[in-house]
Amino acid sequence: MATLPDAACGSRGGRLMSIAGQRRISPDVALFLLASILVSFVASSTAPTPLYEIYQARWHFSPITTTMVFAVYALAVLASLLTFGKLSDHVGRRPVLLVAIAVQMISLVIFIFANGVSALLAARVVQGLAAGAATGAVGAAMLDINRYRGTLTNSIAPGIGYGTGALLSALLIQYLPAPTRLVYAVLLGILLVQGVGVVLMRETVTPMKGALQSLRPEIALPRAVRGPLLVVAPVLFAVWALAGFFGALGPALVRALMATSIVVGGLVVFVFAVFQSATILLLRNAAARTVMLIGIAALILGMIITLISVTAESIPGFFVGLALGGVGFGGGFQGSLKTVMPLVEAHERASVLSLLYIVCYVGFGLPTVIAGFLVVYAGGLPRTANEYSVAVILLAVVALLGLRRAGRTSPG
Repeated sequence: MATLPDAACGSRGGRLMSIAGQRRISPDVALFLLASILVSFVASSTAPTPLYEIYQARWHFSPITTTMVFAVYALAVLASLLTFGKLSDHVGRRPVLLVAIAVQMISLVIFIFANGVSALLAARVVQGLAAGAATGAVGAAMLDINRYRGTLTNSIAPGIGYGTGALLSALLIQYLPAPTRLVYAVLLGILLVQGVGVVLMRETVTPMKGALQSLRPEIALPRAVRGPLLVVAPVLFAVWALAGFFGALGPALVRALMATSIVVGGLVVFVFAVFQSATILLLRNAAARTVMLIGIAALILGMIITLISVTAESIPGFFVGLALGGVGFGGGFQGSLKTVMPLVEAHERASVLSLLYIVCYVGFGLPTVIAGFLVVYAGGLPRTANEYSVAVILLAVVALLGLRRAGRTSPG
């Protein structure tokens, strides 16, 4: 049998490798793909929000259970972030993303076939583990491609996902059949396409040793950030607690104030998220102190308006307060990161970020569960919303006092 000369073989092999390389998607497309994955993962986490009332009526559980199903996701995300957050530095971004997408798809299948609270809890835990692993890999990959655009996209994409997931779910529930299954099937299809995109994406890092060691959580508090962290912790806790409350009980609160469609309930999370993302975008170049002050002021004003609106049963007023709450979240979260992270050395970043996320996700989950107990045992949903608003206002005032005190001793 005739054979090609070595030079010809080498030339042909080079052409084949070149063709394979050309099939890889461009950096710009890869950045868009990664942003869409982040949106999809967060959207998957809020897709059940408009469904909680349907689940509650079908399986006869209390608001306490609703908030526990919601909050267990936060614990799973936190555990996953602390464990798998740095894994992609060692094995590559693409392998971690592909596994995370596969696990996320498993969680959606569990949701589709859920027949009780245990299945909902299992789906939320699996979903949280996938989201935590994907967040670290997606965020790092976007920074690998373009540091400026990656940083901005990392900040904005979660808010887009947070809002669109709930609104998409509400629209599908209202206008199409199979309300407890269709939204998850749609998200499954989107994730499948995104998985194919990851396969076609170039790897952005060179794998290195130490994968097993990277699974060990590292949490430390350098001396330089102890004071600033104490200043930002109350507002971080407050804004994430607010996001948790609106995500778990916001649609039910709107429907308790006014008998309306489930779509209006889905708008609660959407409005909050839109104003959150817009604030992050508009204030991206502002000084940390300015961003914090805007966030705290919006948070206090928004909660005062929410308090008055819930008491007066005013839906328009409630949505104004909700929008200001979104501004407060965007300013408070972005300002906190801007305050703390520039003070951290490169080798301390992962550890300090882990600590900040602990504050965030404890705020996201724990107060929401407490709110569930208050709804059942201490006066119902409107009264609990008022008490929650007061608690957020007090935390914001504490943060404001801390920020003013810090401003007297150091430059803003």
